[in-house]
Amino acid sequence: MTHTPDAPLSVHLVSLGCARNDVDSEELAGRLAAGGFRLVDDAESADAVMVNTCGFITQAKQESIDVLLEAGGPAEDGRTRAVVAVGCLAERYGAELAAELPETDVLGFDDYPDIADRLRSILAGDRPTPHVPRDRRTLLPISPVRRHDAVAQVAVPGVSQGPGPRPVRRRLSGEPSAPVKIASGCDRRCAFCAIPSFRGSFVSRPVEEIVAETRWLAGEGVREAFLVSENTSSYGKDLGAGSDLPTLLRALDDMDGPAWIRVSYLQPAEIRPGLIETMAELDRVTDYFDLSFQHAAPDVLRRMRRFGDPQSFLDLIGRIRGLAPQAGIRSNVIVGFPGETEADLATLADFLRAARLDVVGVFGYSDEDGTEAAGLPGHLPEDEIEDRRAAIADLALELMAERAADRVGEEVDVLIERPDPDDPGRLIGRGAHQGPEVDGVVTVAGAGDRVLRTGDLVRVRVAGSDGIDLIGVPR
Repeated sequence: MTHTPDAPLSVHLVSLGCARNDVDSEELAGRLAAGGFRLVDDAESADAVMVNTCGFITQAKQESIDVLLEAGGPAEDGRTRAVVAVGCLAERYGAELAAELPETDVLGFDDYPDIADRLRSILAGDRPTPHVPRDRRTLLPISPVRRHDAVAQVAVPGVSQGPGPRPVRRRLSGEPSAPVKIASGCDRRCAFCAIPSFRGSFVSRPVEEIVAETRWLAGEGVREAFLVSENTSSYGKDLGAGSDLPTLLRALDDMDGPAWIRVSYLQPAEIRPGLIETMAELDRVTDYFDLSFQHAAPDVLRRMRRFGDPQSFLDLIGRIRGLAPQAGIRSNVIVGFPGETEADLATLADFLRAARLDVVGVFGYSDEDGTEAAGLPGHLPEDEIEDRRAAIADLALELMAERAADRVGEEVDVLIERPDPDDPGRLIGRGAHQGPEVDGVVTVAGAGDRVLRTGDLVRVRVAGSDGIDLIGVPR
């Protein structure tokens, strides 16, 4: 069917990467809908395909490029069709990405406030001039407490999108869990990470704004609000006295909202007194601790421009389990960082054995454009990095399976997410100790006369385990 002048223009939005990007996509969708666009689920029926790209690591960049290339295929109905790249890859590479993909229009974060007008102009035949990337940390004052006077004039996706009213978020899925962005950007200078340069300085959203959005999501059927940012433990440092992460969590716990509040991405070095205790005592805040260790060998951590050592990390884990014995604890580690020795690798392995984390993501080091680590001495050969990554990943899988087996006999609360595609009589959900998508699932079987639906919370007894996944029987 050919597009007619009287019909509203349509757009299909693809969201790649992390949960933070998903929030940005839903705010873009809200702006596009408010600007007169019709959001469609099928790319083939859309006047335009907008891809919210990820620019974090090589694999994510390649996926974004592949999706853009696929979206740029010929339209079967002969309509005018545009492929537009937004998001982190588009912001990070700008004109370079546009030159490599000449059939794709590239828009940066500064285009978000007027995204509907930008897309309408593209569909009318205009080609936007792709931006030359800049270090977005330079757009706001160095002092965190001075940033909120300036942020209204700067596009910070998910926090402030330049002058004008905040967009009404448009949900792109009906899942019972939804991310809520509580801050954007990062002030840390980790040697391996380029995110601060294209996401900018750390900016928190006000408590009342987060509470209002979370309440709105609850009205949309959301049972779990997943608090996301680049560095959640820094929340509130730019808002002044009386605004910190425990304050936000108490406000969310007191409101009439989702049954679960889940916190993501805590920096161990920034966990202040009282945070662990607050998370453990609040009813709606899940006992779930996403701790960014990255390594355990002190020398490697210093080269990464991070802090810590095995004992301080184990002490933190011990504090958590002392307050919440059933807590889920996850982390990511990078193997093969420049200068990493066999002894450093052994230190990491010993730490993982002692920590007995529920989930460990293991990544092999690779250079990222513009990072300090790319210029460090002591780079290891790629095959050596892969060998080390595989060895630690195998160890992590073994330890995670053991940790899951330890839960047999426990009672856990489970959020039902979907039917089991392999058995209509069973349902798939997540325990309070499991984060979305990456931490395993709980298969719920044997509900008897009870009818369980997506979004229900059910108490189960863990009857078995399969790798990191659990099998639960309703109580």
